[in-house]
Amino acid sequence: MVIRRTFARGLLRLARWKTVGAVPRTGILVGAPHTSNFDWVAMLLLLWSGGVQPRVLIKRQLFRGPLGWLLKATGGIPIDRDDAGEVVRELTEHAATDETFVIVLAAEGTRQKQEYWKSGFYRLSRDSGLPISLGFIDGPSRTMGFGPTLELTGDVAADMDVIREFYVDKRGVRPEGRTEPRLRNETSSL
Repeated sequence: MVIRRTFARGLLRLARWKTVGAVPRTGILVGAPHTSNFDWVAMLLLLWSGGVQPRVLIKRQLFRGPLGWLLKATGGIPIDRDDAGEVVRELTEHAATDETFVIVLAAEGTRQKQEYWKSGFYRLSRDSGLPISLGFIDGPSRTMGFGPTLELTGDVAADMDVIREFYVDKRGVRPEGRTEPRLRNETSSL
């Protein structure tokens, strides 16, 4: 763990990105804006630099060949986008028994600009009782890190207003691919 932490801190210094915020010890880390493959590397290095081994939900198609081995070795969990509900159920069970459970989700679900975020992070937090920590990467300012950790109120629209307020000035590595933080059914109970 010490070697991994030292390695991550060294790479972050070499890359000359400014890092801010405290590394979460438990919960669901929402990584946004998700506009490039570098986002995965950045969040992994940030968490490793704080001594945390994250679990990262990644579409299962990427687990083919040698990349699959690398993704699994670094905490990747293959997710079937057609049956994401089953993965959420399994993670909820695991979170209930692990005190240092940090799972990273790209709420946008893809690196391409979308109309809405995926609601899995919200459902997982609600079902498991885990808090949501907000992670970010902002290419234009070369800043990445962590914002606040939130306990959900149950009012989806109000919770998303807090999330939107935090991400309002975070643009991602490729700002044109940023998706505004909003869920398809913010007025429902999800």
